[in-house]
Amino acid sequence: MASSLSLLCFVLCFSGLSVSFSEIVLMPLTHSLSRTQFNSTHHLLKSTSTRSAARFRGHHLQRRQVSLPLSPGSDYTLSFTLGSNPPQPISLYMDTGSDLVWFPCSPFECILCEGKYNPSTTTPPPKVPKNASVSCKSRACSAVHSSHSSSDLCAIARCPLESIEMAECSSFSCPPFYYAYADGSLIARLYRDTLSVPTSLHPSPLLPNFTFGCAHSALGEPIGVAGFGRGLLSLPAQLASFSPQLGNRFSYCLVSHSFDQDRVRRPSPLILGRHDEKKKDLGTDGIRFVYTSMLENPKHPCFYCVGLEGISVGKMNIPAPEALKRVDRRGNGGMVVDSGTTFTMLPASLYDSVVTEFDRRVGRVHERASEVEAKTGLGPCYYYGKVVNVPPVVLHFVGNGSSVVLPRTNFFYEFLDGDKKRNVGCLMLMNGGDDEELDGGPAATLGNYQQQGFEVVYDLEERRVGFARRHCAALWDTLNQN
Repeated sequence: MASSLSLLCFVLCFSGLSVSFSEIVLMPLTHSLSRTQFNSTHHLLKSTSTRSAARFRGHHLQRRQVSLPLSPGSDYTLSFTLGSNPPQPISLYMDTGSDLVWFPCSPFECILCEGKYNPSTTTPPPKVPKNASVSCKSRACSAVHSSHSSSDLCAIARCPLESIEMAECSSFSCPPFYYAYADGSLIARLYRDTLSVPTSLHPSPLLPNFTFGCAHSALGEPIGVAGFGRGLLSLPAQLASFSPQLGNRFSYCLVSHSFDQDRVRRPSPLILGRHDEKKKDLGTDGIRFVYTSMLENPKHPCFYCVGLEGISVGKMNIPAPEALKRVDRRGNGGMVVDSGTTFTMLPASLYDSVVTEFDRRVGRVHERASEVEAKTGLGPCYYYGKVVNVPPVVLHFVGNGSSVVLPRTNFFYEFLDGDKKRNVGCLMLMNGGDDEELDGGPAATLGNYQQQGFEVVYDLEERRVGFARRHCAALWDTLNQN
């Protein structure tokens, strides 16, 4: 992957261990769909819908957790190298729903990872020098342990009482931390080392003293995560400490795939920094972003929450419940824009209203495919002949004119039902559960399947999220050419 990764408009200025970048860094997000892992389209969709639901439920857990594992339909990865003697390659999930960079380290044991991890065929996890461990007095250590003070952490790390009283705990390493998620967990320690962005140009840009979690054991997940959330240890936050113009804004443009393996061979551009949205030589003439403000979530501060006013199905505008428009003091409400969840999850009241109107328009013409719904976890699904007409679907975010028209392929998936040899199409939105059960977390999640074919901008400086329809593969080509 390193050979295909390009860095645009960068300047390296070394002063001791500091490094300065200029405007943008372009990286490829790689997506893979395994034909061998799934024996049918039904199997793939069922696995993906189940993981989407599990991840959404994980957002409402009381304990600190990173929302993993990512679904087979949503595994967008990016690559770096760690250290310099020798540099060691690592491949990580790109995840806006968590705020920590972590990965397996040697020696590594993956529990209940059958079919996911084979030590004999997998690139060996990197080795991290023991002297790279983070001190228990570090802000990073307090951040990863959330509510613990540095004194508590020193005690956990078995720092002697006299050292705690004298504030002399710098030589004691940060104690291990535990992350739990939907159907797995990991134990890791914090380390610091040099992270390199591989490019075809030399030298590669370096981030010295980059802080990351190093896991020697994990349950159910052998691949690490590059957390892009709003936290002290996320990749954008650490990047901003070296180059504010790169860390304060990033965007990605996911190439539309519709679960077609041939379509995911093209990289999806991940753009760190601000590029000119109106520059004609980038193919952006006439491109218009619609923005909606980020909502602060006191319970889940790493989430990119936005408000949703409603959803239109055809000409019918269905208002969203009040919980979707704002976040309260307990962290309830709002919609999370999440690169790591495949399908959009809606509270039951809104989902049921959307399905009722959609079925009123489509179900009166086409036969309901109930067996397909049971096999895929999606619905409503319909059998059809050569063509099926579906009403347009529009998301209306909080803010004047902040409406996003979804392309048909982003909300209605058409495929051949192998059992009956008939064409079938399914609505690709999911029921997140009863509104009352969503206490303690977001009311909805905007999944990456609905984000395909859009450049999605996370503007941390202006505290807003933007959407613009783009041909993502062409954007990658144009940015590389320039």
